[in-house]
Amino acid sequence: MAPPPGPYSGTSTLALVARASAFSFGLVYGSIKLKYLKVARTSRAKYKA
Repeated sequence: MAPPPGPYSGTSTLALVARASAFSFGLVYGSIKLKYLKVARTSRAKYKA
C-alpha cells in the first residue's frame, strides 16, 4: 500500500501554488539580476574610459 501523497508531491493544490510561486520568484529575481549586471557593466566601462 502506497503512502498518502505529501503536500509537495505534485498532486495537491499546494504543490501547484508552490511551483508557480517559485517559478515567478525565479523570473523576478532573474530580471532584477540582469538589470543590475547591465548597470554595473556600463558604470564600470564609464569609469575605465
